[in-house]
Amino acid sequence: MKSKIYLSSPHMGGNEQVYVQEAFDTNWVAPLGPNVTGFETVIENYLGEGICVAALSSGTAALHLALILFGVKKDDEVLCQSMTFSASANPIVYQGATPIFVDSEKETWNICPEALEEAIKDRLDKGKKPKAIIAVHLYGMPYKVDEIRAISKKYGIPIIEDSAEALGSHYKGQKCGTFGDISILSFNGNKIITTSGGGALVTKSDALKEKAIFLATQARDEAPHYQHSEIGYNYRLSNISAGIGRGQMEVLDQRVAQRRTNHQFYFKAFSKVKGVSVFSEPSLDYFSNHWLTCILIDSKLASFTPKELRLALEKENIESRPLWKPMHMQPVFKNAPFYGKNGVSEKLFLQGLCLPSGSNLTNEDLQRINTVIQQLG
Repeated sequence: MKSKIYLSSPHMGGNEQVYVQEAFDTNWVAPLGPNVTGFETVIENYLGEGICVAALSSGTAALHLALILFGVKKDDEVLCQSMTFSASANPIVYQGATPIFVDSEKETWNICPEALEEAIKDRLDKGKKPKAIIAVHLYGMPYKVDEIRAISKKYGIPIIEDSAEALGSHYKGQKCGTFGDISILSFNGNKIITTSGGGALVTKSDALKEKAIFLATQARDEAPHYQHSEIGYNYRLSNISAGIGRGQMEVLDQRVAQRRTNHQFYFKAFSKVKGVSVFSEPSLDYFSNHWLTCILIDSKLASFTPKELRLALEKENIESRPLWKPMHMQPVFKNAPFYGKNGVSEKLFLQGLCLPSGSNLTNEDLQRINTVIQQLG
């Protein structure tokens, strides 16, 4: 059988083992230590001046803590992009709150400003002011930052920026992960860089960072004994995982460049295939890391459907995957309110496909993929 080509697999840079070995040599095998501090510092330096980072066990943990820091409690409401992975929405339910899902717009596939404002007005009319907006940079593509920020300010609702897929992307020259009142990153095994499992909460406030770390380490009060005045969580990143992250940050720019090269490969591969469009930046204001390259297939024009392409790739041991199924279409959220009249996210789900995009794809891998595309197209 041919070797498997994965959608997005980990890609080590080489120095990760140096930092991990240092953790073993110094016996820092714990959820604190020099690698944790060093990893936070290098991310802060990468994102820019005034940024504070708390390294955590996952991006989901970071989202959960962000909601807690914004005071989200039982029976509150939180606005959330529907076209996203479930981890964007699940922490809302952890708090006993209700997710209010909002449809996407066609250009960036992210939260639609018009539908967002419609949702806010309607919730206010119903006597419920949402406590936060969770906006996602889907597949590394920045959302409409200026429009969403204007709505946030107009109604006084803070933004939680889900930048789990967008480390290395930027909008108007400013890096994703710095646009939210609180932002989050993910270093899961399939992300552009990885710590195996891990994430980060990003703020512009030292106090918020320290509060996040306090909550992430079981909310232990200052006392010689174990005393707790608040509910805490075991959400801190381990020193060993942080060592992997330090090595990965050294090659982040290379990984972004490699994934963007993959995107150009697909753009060329589909250039003469009728009915297929490659998801790309809508203007020069946007710079995507192209964490995953995605396509839309118009079955009325193309000679194949998304399912047919996926199965043809699978036959050659090549992984591809449908786009995220929107949250408002998920059985677990069937009773949650949804705003959006144009059905954009549903259309994306039905027509879309994510293609292998790892930074470790070889020329041979790309040729195998291209052969399938050209045979179908």
